Amino acid sequence: MADVVTVFNVGMTCGGCSSACERILLKIDGVKSVACDIDAKTVVVTGTADPQVMLAALLKWSAASGKSVELA
Repeated sequence: MADVVTVFNVGMTCGGCSSACERILLKIDGVKSVACDIDAKTVVVTGTADPQVMLAALLKWSAASGKSVELA
């Protein structure tokens, strides 16, 4: 299966937010790379992981952190 690029809009405000997103997403099978852009508030994921699985993981963090998360 070819790699797919999935983009999330995430209300990141600091390096801690981006590190948390990277750590969470890299644990998911099929995620090859995670690129966070704090200024643009985007997280770009490359790999074969299911976008809904990634979204569910980010939403758990969102509930704890109060940051917004959505599939772009």
